[in-house]
Amino acid sequence: MTAIYVMSVLFGLACGQAMSFCFPTEYMMHVERKECAYCLTINTTICAGYCMTRDINGKLFLPKYALSQDVCTYRDFLYKTVEIPGCPHHVTPYFSYPVAVSCKCGKCNTDYSDCIHEAIKTNDCTKPQKSDVVGVSI
Repeated sequence: MTAIYVMSVLFGLACGQAMSFCFPTEYMMHVERKECAYCLTINTTICAGYCMTRDINGKLFLPKYALSQDVCTYRDFLYKTVEIPGCPHHVTPYFSYPVAVSCKCGKCNTDYSDCIHEAIKTNDCTKPQKSDVVGVSI
């Protein structure tokens, strides 16, 4: 009985280390340009969740690159482009945004991710809203 219990605990720990809870999650963002008449509401997916991480005790003795921890980030993504309505002719009305297709736990890549863990300004509209615009894939 004890051997089965120990094996179950070890199996659970191994699976917990291997499995992550990092996956595409629905996200609504608002986009506006000061020159355009409307704010656009876009439904997209972003990577969100929990990645297994360990905090080691020997921080003082390791180089900084060894201390980076895994975050929930994009594995595959594509860009969609939408047109913001109500823009004058001299303003480019197009806005491109990423759509998460799949996610992974890994190092944060600043080439396509915002790796800062600070609060971002609120995601609100200050103009009349338009929504349900079909994106054009690039």
